[in-house]
Amino acid sequence: MDVAAIDAFLAYHHSRESPVVAILADLFDTFDRRCEKSSARIICCLPALCVWLVSHLFQQDIRHPCPLRSHRSCVEKRGVDWDQHLARIGGRTINWFPRWKEGEEGVFFSCGDYPNIPLIGTTGCINYNPALAIRQLGYPMRGAPTEESLSHFLVRDFGAQSFNAIQRVHKAWEGPLRKDKELRGIRNGINGGYHEWLKVRTRGLDWLSKLKIIKEESFEAPEEDEEVRALKTKLGKARLAKEKFKLVATDVRKECVGLREENSATARALEQETNRARKEEDGRDKFRGALWGSNSELKL
Repeated sequence: MDVAAIDAFLAYHHSRESPVVAILADLFDTFDRRCEKSSARIICCLPALCVWLVSHLFQQDIRHPCPLRSHRSCVEKRGVDWDQHLARIGGRTINWFPRWKEGEEGVFFSCGDYPNIPLIGTTGCINYNPALAIRQLGYPMRGAPTEESLSHFLVRDFGAQSFNAIQRVHKAWEGPLRKDKELRGIRNGINGGYHEWLKVRTRGLDWLSKLKIIKEESFEAPEEDEEVRALKTKLGKARLAKEKFKLVATDVRKECVGLREENSATARALEQETNRARKEEDGRDKFRGALWGSNSELKL
């Protein structure tokens, strides 16, 4: 870490100024410099890129709020053939919105008169285009991004010639625009002409054509050994036993319902008979009382 990066963290320690913007600006600037120097090959930040890929391309039983814990919980990533895995994935198999991205305040979409987000780092300024990351933030892609939303902004130093640009960025951050409800949709998918725009934008990238070839190839299934066949046999027997158990459970449930109804009918009949017997007993008591009174009068 250089002195400028340390200053960014010290700013948070002393005045609670978040270092996220500076770190994000330096990250984008590093990507930009490397792409210019290495013909669009990213040769830095591989651990961070690996964590990002794994947390989006593999599913977890528990959605962790931390990307590193989410990365560790993906056991199926070990020994995976990345070429084949990337060729087989689609929009529905990607975890577009992991838990560590969840929020209730929406996303920054633009700042001031900028159609995107300008960032100030430790070595200069660069912009971030939310229109390209809407899908990753949990919102649907509604058509191709506009050229205005992808406009390029870059300042590589903090000299006197860049003073006005930096002042403009500072002023723009006085009124950042958040969006949430207006970005939502019924389905979290891709709408409009996004695919056509993506084909034009990625034209000339050799690795995409290789992935397409791999995707169209028919992968031969490996031969099953005796252990796999035995496990499949056990699985078939278990499924049959499960179906038999379901039938028996259904019969028992029906019998239980019938007995419950019969018990209710017997209880109602018993209650009616008890009431009738009670009325008869009351009538006999009244008759006995009348006879006792008559006997008393006759004795007199």
